[in-house]
Amino acid sequence: MTTPPSRNASLVGVGRAATGVTMVAVLAYAYALRIAAEDGNPFDFFGYFTNQTSLATALVLIAAGVLSLAGRRAPGWFSVTRGIVTGYLLVVALVYNVLVPGTGSAPPWVSILLHIVFPAVVALDWLLIGDRPPLPWRHLWTLLPHPILWLTVVLIRGATDGWVPYGFLLVERGIPSLFVHVVGILAVIVASGALVWLASRARGIVLRRKRE
Repeated sequence: MTTPPSRNASLVGVGRAATGVTMVAVLAYAYALRIAAEDGNPFDFFGYFTNQTSLATALVLIAAGVLSLAGRRAPGWFSVTRGIVTGYLLVVALVYNVLVPGTGSAPPWVSILLHIVFPAVVALDWLLIGDRPPLPWRHLWTLLPHPILWLTVVLIRGATDGWVPYGFLLVERGIPSLFVHVVGILAVIVASGALVWLASRARGIVLRRKRE
């Protein structure tokens, strides 16, 4: 359904698209630094959950911005996708700032943007802007396939070529440690997603959804 966008919808659309483009630019800059340091393996760079989910979120934000500017209502599957990447970025912020603070080779300002600023902006967008429907609880499971695939690839790489993005996933730490961390990560992702799903029931402050 297409309707002329309101002023608020246009501002939201521009803000989302600009945030998404900025995220892509920051990731491109960080990757360029890795290339300059002769460490530009894309499988390593995008092996980090932060980098791959930030890129996915950026693309979703750009698409959401275009939909807002075009006055089009987002389809249900797209709202679920937005909820998924929002949940992922909350986990990125939590894990980085609690488990592995200050790690990585990127400049500090890049880490601050990727692990604090962008997750906060995306979370506030989801909470305060009401142009999303309540997400069905039966779709909460859709948070899990991507991190399960990511963890599987990481653990295989850790057992073969020795590369892992985060030290707590090192095979040398032993099976019990890996099991605890893997289960813990998946549990945190589900819990984060549940918060996002719950927040989708709020009407928001901007573009408030009508009471049903």
